[in-house]
Amino acid sequence: MNLKPMFKPRTLAVIGVSLSNERHPANVIYNKNNLRQQVEVFAVNEKGGFYQGEKVYPRISEVPEKVDLAVIATRAETVPDMMGDCIRAGAGGAVVISGGFAEVGKKDLQDSLISMAIKADFPFIGPNCIGIYSPPSVDTLFIPSERIVKPEPGKVALVSQSGGILVDHLIRFWGEGVGLSTAVSIGNKALLREIDLLNYFAQDPGTEVIAFYVEGFGENEGRKFVLAAARCPKPVIVLKSGKTTGGSRAVSSHTASLAGDYEVFSAVLSQYGLVEARDESEMISACEALSCYRKPIEGRMAVLTGSGGHGAQAVDACLSRGMAAPPFSDKMREELGKQVSEKIQGIASFGNPVDLTGSAVDDDFVQAARFLSRRDEVDCLLLLLLPYLPGVTSDLGARLSMVYRQEGKPMVAYVPHVEKYSMLIEGFQLNRLPVARSIEEAVQMAESLRRFQRW
Repeated sequence: MNLKPMFKPRTLAVIGVSLSNERHPANVIYNKNNLRQQVEVFAVNEKGGFYQGEKVYPRISEVPEKVDLAVIATRAETVPDMMGDCIRAGAGGAVVISGGFAEVGKKDLQDSLISMAIKADFPFIGPNCIGIYSPPSVDTLFIPSERIVKPEPGKVALVSQSGGILVDHLIRFWGEGVGLSTAVSIGNKALLREIDLLNYFAQDPGTEVIAFYVEGFGENEGRKFVLAAARCPKPVIVLKSGKTTGGSRAVSSHTASLAGDYEVFSAVLSQYGLVEARDESEMISACEALSCYRKPIEGRMAVLTGSGGHGAQAVDACLSRGMAAPPFSDKMREELGKQVSEKIQGIASFGNPVDLTGSAVDDDFVQAARFLSRRDEVDCLLLLLLPYLPGVTSDLGARLSMVYRQEGKPMVAYVPHVEKYSMLIEGFQLNRLPVARSIEEAVQMAESLRRFQRW
């Protein structure tokens, strides 16, 4: 099946647009795309007529152009007829927003969609989903524009069974400065499933990282997904719900999925070098780090800080996550001490962590980072930057980014995320270096680099 027309459509038909209810999901989708997206959009309602001065077509077959993507937002019992119309009209694919299928026990109704689509080689997402957000082409999320926060364009594709979880992640992506290529809510995933989207985004030139929120798989489906993800040349991140008995019950009632044995699934992810996110925070951290770096690390960290307390916390966090922050040799400490200004040579600590103290200036951090970047015993730098140190300027993030571009050793930074320090933070973000809002989050980012291994 060719999925490209679904994610980069030139034309969109919204089936179910109401002539009387402005807040109907179909109307929200029509208005968003008509006013804010590049796609050419057509309204469809069996009654015909006009909506906001635009013609409403009684059937998709009457739309004057070939439709790349159809959004179906009608009562569940009418969806098979609507999909049949889409197939006969030669549409490229569909998003079925409507609920009321296998998740409420109406498996036969859902099976009729599957049978029809397979016979016609017709791809569709859903039912019981909010569909696709693929900027700047299309947005089928039935949430009014004024109520949703959207990330900047970027390189992460996000696939979620849950529409609500997808929207939560979009908000977090925006807050953390993580760029998005595409977001997809797959709901009951009657036809197109995680493995299909994995294969699509693996070939998508606009995507570098693929992240999944998974509730459950069908029989033997989880193994096939993991094996395909292990062969994928791009990092694959998985956040799995249904870890407990109660969670498994909730998964089944939500999207009619089998949650499966979480412990087994988690072990298999690790075995094949996929990055498992234990919670939403780890998901965001992994997406940010892996969208910046594609090369795995062993986890030998060098901690560079202006505060001894912050350095000690970072080392504890590294060790608790299975990474190393080994003490430096006497010779290495001596050489490192020569890189910084004389005024701090007698008060700084050059072990690991490297504490340059509150008297350090930009040049001290830059020279120390350059020296550590050239050491074979270090494969990632953890930079704990406190903008309130009197000798540090807002240029430090950009200057340290330059060190990365010249030396190639991955860096993860911690900077308190408040407006006052935004210029320092932007110095990293504009150069695509990950910058965290807490020490723990920074260590999570580094850990995701260690856990990403090619099978």
